Amino acid sequence: MIKTRIQSISKAILDEIIAIRQHIHQHPELSFHEFETSNYIESILKKWNINFESGVAGTGIIGVIRPNKDVAKCIALRADLDALPIQEENDVDYKSKNKGVMHACGHDVHTAMLLGALKIINENKNELNCMVKFIFQPGEEKLPGGASLMINEGVLKNPKVDEIYALHVFPELEVGKIGLKPGMYMASCDEIYMTITGKGGHGAMPHQNIDPILTSAHIITSLQQIVSRNCSPIIPSVLSFGKIEGLGATNIIPNEVKLEGTFRTMNEEWREKAHHLIKKQATFIAQGFGATVDVNIIKGYPFLENDIPLTNASKTKLKSHFGQENLIDLPIRMTGEDFAFFAQKIPATFIRVGVRNENKGIIYPVHHSKFNIDENAIKIGMETLLTIVYNE
Repeated sequence: MIKTRIQSISKAILDEIIAIRQHIHQHPELSFHEFETSNYIESILKKWNINFESGVAGTGIIGVIRPNKDVAKCIALRADLDALPIQEENDVDYKSKNKGVMHACGHDVHTAMLLGALKIINENKNELNCMVKFIFQPGEEKLPGGASLMINEGVLKNPKVDEIYALHVFPELEVGKIGLKPGMYMASCDEIYMTITGKGGHGAMPHQNIDPILTSAHIITSLQQIVSRNCSPIIPSVLSFGKIEGLGATNIIPNEVKLEGTFRTMNEEWREKAHHLIKKQATFIAQGFGATVDVNIIKGYPFLENDIPLTNASKTKLKSHFGQENLIDLPIRMTGEDFAFFAQKIPATFIRVGVRNENKGIIYPVHHSKFNIDENAIKIGMETLLTIVYNE
């Protein structure tokens, strides 16, 4: 399928796909509870006569589009389904109808882009030189990650998938721009939970207490040195704490303090070592204050590494379609993404689609209550997937 056909067909169905996106946006569902979203996608696939299998990893949907000829290669296209526990503050007709739940990370957009591409692929399947497996994945936002569950259920088999692609909205880029990063791109992400237990009492008599507030402050400050004094400067690494809970008062020292944080890096050997150092250092500091600490580190998604030959080949295809001026080389990011589970198994490319439009006030980042997109990005996303598929 040549460039002009991809552009014209994508434009022709854009209003239909925007309506699909807006419907999904109005009815967001949290991770692993995407029941109505899944049912809605199934109804669309049935209407378009696209065969599928539902109930994969709970609410996931998969299927394969084949040309009427023998082909050996199979590529996969993945979109995620879940929303976030955020109250939407946008004033739009398609604002979320589910209180406290919002598609603030663009998964409604990813799903719409993939559905639009599938409609076109299915109607032009005899021009394919490969099989196209589609994956609508639940639970990207919540451990253990829907990608890992779908892999365990055999989503990369029958037929065996040779390579996989995913799109993600990127509000840092203007609409019309595409971003890629060959090689290491996103960090592993682990969750840290600590409970520091001391002995509470009156704030005026701290000598009679074991102060978990003071202990936790020293732990937080000291742990920052784990990265700066133990990690090679060539290995990106972040340790941050985002929640401190110590339910005392101006004159009350509590019995315990709870801390929650995240550790992210791009090296598995250092990742394991850092876990050990965090636990060891926190324990010793607590002991020094006469307190105790329970440290629970939940290992999350692995780092995401884009296959270099595959990503460079994608850049060549997309440059031919969109022009060099619209392709952006991305820096590494310390955010995480469960698409990394797929990338650990087979060659993968994670592509960013610009959605920003400052003239329309579309400037907010993902996970923000006012996140939105310039819906022209949906056409760009469809064209991106089609350009990759039809240049095999």
